[in-house]
Amino acid sequence: MFEDRATVASTGAGPPPAHDEEHRMDDTTIEQVHRWWRAANYLAVGQIYLLDDPLLRRPLTPDDVKPRLLGHWGTTPGLNFIHAHLNRVIRERAIRTLFVCGPGHGGPAVVANAWLDGTYSELYPAVSQDEDGMRRLFRQFSFPGGIPSHAAPQTPGSMHEGGELGYALSHAYGAAFDDPTLLVAAVVGDGEAETGPLATSWHSNKFVDPLRDGVVLPILHLNGYKIANPTVLARIPESELVDLMRGYGHQPFVVSGGFDGEDPHAVHRRMAETLDVVLDEIERIRRDARDGTLEGRPRWPMIVLRTPKGWTCPPVIDGKPAEDSWRSHQVPLSDPRHSAEHLAVLEEWMRSYRPEELFGPDGSPASDIRAHAPAGDLRMSANPVANGGLVRTDLRMPDFRDHAVAVEHPGATSSEPTRVLGRWLAAVAQANPTTFRVFGPDETASNRLDALYDVTDKQWNAEVRSTDEHLAPHGRVMEMLSEHQCEGWLEGYLLTGRHGVFGTYEAFAHVVDSMLNQHAKWLAESRKVPWRRPVSSLNYLLSSHVWRQDHNGLSHQDPGFIDHVMNKRPEVVRVYLPFDTNTLLSTFDHCLRSVDYVNVVVAGKQPTPDLLTAEEAVAHCARGLGILPWAGTEVDGEEPDVVLACAGDVPTLEVLAAASILRDDVPGLRVRVVNVVDLMRLTSPEQHPHGMPDEAFDALFTRDRPVVFAFHGYPWLIHRLTYRRAANADMHVRGYVEQGTTTTPFDMLMLNDLDRFHLVIDVLDRVPGLAVRYAGLRQRMQDARTEARAWTRSHGEDVPSVADWRWSA
Repeated sequence: MFEDRATVASTGAGPPPAHDEEHRMDDTTIEQVHRWWRAANYLAVGQIYLLDDPLLRRPLTPDDVKPRLLGHWGTTPGLNFIHAHLNRVIRERAIRTLFVCGPGHGGPAVVANAWLDGTYSELYPAVSQDEDGMRRLFRQFSFPGGIPSHAAPQTPGSMHEGGELGYALSHAYGAAFDDPTLLVAAVVGDGEAETGPLATSWHSNKFVDPLRDGVVLPILHLNGYKIANPTVLARIPESELVDLMRGYGHQPFVVSGGFDGEDPHAVHRRMAETLDVVLDEIERIRRDARDGTLEGRPRWPMIVLRTPKGWTCPPVIDGKPAEDSWRSHQVPLSDPRHSAEHLAVLEEWMRSYRPEELFGPDGSPASDIRAHAPAGDLRMSANPVANGGLVRTDLRMPDFRDHAVAVEHPGATSSEPTRVLGRWLAAVAQANPTTFRVFGPDETASNRLDALYDVTDKQWNAEVRSTDEHLAPHGRVMEMLSEHQCEGWLEGYLLTGRHGVFGTYEAFAHVVDSMLNQHAKWLAESRKVPWRRPVSSLNYLLSSHVWRQDHNGLSHQDPGFIDHVMNKRPEVVRVYLPFDTNTLLSTFDHCLRSVDYVNVVVAGKQPTPDLLTAEEAVAHCARGLGILPWAGTEVDGEEPDVVLACAGDVPTLEVLAAASILRDDVPGLRVRVVNVVDLMRLTSPEQHPHGMPDEAFDALFTRDRPVVFAFHGYPWLIHRLTYRRAANADMHVRGYVEQGTTTTPFDMLMLNDLDRFHLVIDVLDRVPGLAVRYAGLRQRMQDARTEARAWTRSHGEDVPSVADWRWSA
């Protein structure tokens, strides 16, 4: 490992651990840790570079080297260093530990450690702990038909891929909630530390219950560089960095070393002794919490680990610095297959680890290295919570029908759908006090889910004042004004075997667009891994939606999150648009029972007509779409003249109002009203598992009659979903077309031509002959729009004929 270089120790200036006799490590223990680290580093380099000759039994040849070199070396030795030290304390203290690899591009490290501790070979028997298995281990990495370069779902012990940086701590704290014996070691790279979500997630320590939750140990790994630049936190004075961590509420411990050729044994000793002090402090906090003697919010320890980027690689390559430089971020030696000089340096580098001392003649790890691994499920690579489906249990589900609204006939009463949903979610929380949580960015009450506070509180471990409400050290509601944080917490909670809901304003769900991408990819890839078990679905409740954001204005009006979701893999994503209280209850009952999906539910919180009974709602939601026979005027045995379709609560109301006008003013017109709850039903079975065959679609929407479709979102999404259908040619969709402001609800609809009067005009214009025969009705509809807009300008509210309208058969 090029250990013969000059040694100048760098010990750092943070709070020193108490290196007393109690925490002093013996040389044998330090050497065991060191040998594990050497072995892991060797395996990591081999994964990046080699196709063959894994034990270097002969001089390397160009054919032994991969033709395409992919992977990231720079962060890997630091990750191996941390893993080696955690193994020791896990063995000695029997601590259930989950490893969260924030620098997920350090996949070679996570895979190497899983192979060393035996987990990898247990799950992938062909990658055995011998020379042939090592060859396969090396060959498969970042190789066609092999495994990805990150800590992907194929990686044992991983529940955080780390491909997109920013979410390591959020995922770690989500994993720790409700698991009081779990330690989550969360490595944060100094590049990741520059992201907004990560900077926010340091505040997660204000939401941890020391008695009922697990502990997160953040390890900020400063190796100094990103792809091509230095990192901010590595270049500020250490006193400033320590103050920053203290300001976040942590007690920081700094371990620094490995620079200028310092003997790694010295760095191992400092890290080992520091880690013991840190874990003793964590246990003291936990003990005081159990005894009831803990005063105030504890300062949880965290570690700042400063080591060289690319530690142990060649110091200089091609005359330029490599170790402790950004040049070691990915592949320090760029062309050993075609450059004899690079090939020689690669071989020297790999032989510097002295593999003959680390692996037996058959390629298996040496006995003392094997002994360094914790036993069974205590191995971080084998921790069951990293494969959350192993520990997941079904929710105890109260019958939502007990909370359903009574419906004597459609539209006779109104209710607030999300308020009623909140009462049922409160019952779910009561029935599942350790496996269900609701997350939201300060919007739980705003979205009218506040019935939850009748049975639980918002978890909060910062200052509480006498004027505060529903704050407590432990609760089932998690609120912080950061969509990133709430999403990350929930993802971590789900991936470790629990259940939850993320409720947010529809427009601001876009804040987590990229997080949804990563989670959906994880779920899709996990389905391909035989040993991965299904986890609870990621459930979004999007409320305060576009059609009821008339008070906040254009900035809060955006229904495009569902468009984004529809781009994801069809086996994973589902989008639901329930249109009244009972369809919302039925939809969420289904979502909370599901696994391995991303479920997006869009629902309003304002008073909405109650249209279906509970049993009718169950049947309608099971179909995903269907005719509302009481709303139309079609005649059995005859084809309709026009189909009025709708998806979403407000569009459904406008379609019903338009159908009522047509019933009264165009007698004999055969109108079919179709409502869509499951948006995926509009596609074909080839495009989505929920898709309808053409025959069924044509029977519902017809092949040649006009369809006027009132849609919650952007209208082109409906055209995209139905573009292969015969009806698409005569389908006319109204939806949100980016026209909005602070105005009244009905004026919002008119701005986007989604109002009932314009829908009537659309029918008159599309059904052959009606425009001429009912020109007077068309004119009255135009006048009604003009009158409605004028009323808003003079009175500041919607015209009573619209605001007070109710459905009547």
